[in-house]
Amino acid sequence: MNIKIEPSWKAVLSAEFDKPYFKALTDFVSAEYKANTCYPPGPEIFNAFNNCAFNEVKVVIIGQDPYHGPKQANGLCFSVHDGIPFPPSLINIFREINTDLGLPIPPSGNLERWAKQGVLLLNATLTVRMGEAASHQGHGWETFTDAVIQELSDRKEHVVFLLWGGFAKKKGAKIDRSKHYVLESGHPSPLSANKGHWFGNRHFSKTNLFLESKQLPEIKW
Repeated sequence: MNIKIEPSWKAVLSAEFDKPYFKALTDFVSAEYKANTCYPPGPEIFNAFNNCAFNEVKVVIIGQDPYHGPKQANGLCFSVHDGIPFPPSLINIFREINTDLGLPIPPSGNLERWAKQGVLLLNATLTVRMGEAASHQGHGWETFTDAVIQELSDRKEHVVFLLWGGFAKKKGAKIDRSKHYVLESGHPSPLSANKGHWFGNRHFSKTNLFLESKQLPEIKW
């Protein structure tokens, strides 16, 4: 695995890259990409970081796995490449934004436009084998992304963390809530959303109200 990561993140995470677990993770991912079709494409594995420098992070959204269908995953959680049909969770995210802020459903599901504004779209596991959800879990990615969240919590203040579903809530358990704004709800997947655990959370307007209160630019969702 060739690690090309934005310089500010490289400085923050350099100690992680030197740890034995990360060497084992690198070996595992490299072997998987050689033997199988995996997503996202190799150059996009660290897209969440490369599109949102450490010092620019204002909001963190935590996902679980990359999409495992062809041409979907682009290294940003919940995001898909331009021209790819929206997965169900992304449809529900856009529906909530429409209800919350009155914004139209966008033509593209590529959330790079959010990342460029300071939204870190972080999956807990950064790679996956085609057609096999969770196939790269338990090999070190979770340790790495826990470290990312810890560094953000420790080194920054006034970051909005959006924790959607039980997995993300556990992942964000150690965030220092005296320094940061944490919003929790059900997951936007149909299973959760249709039971009333997602729609109406108003996380997008609440995020912008908080940022405004700290004299920070709001996100153009």
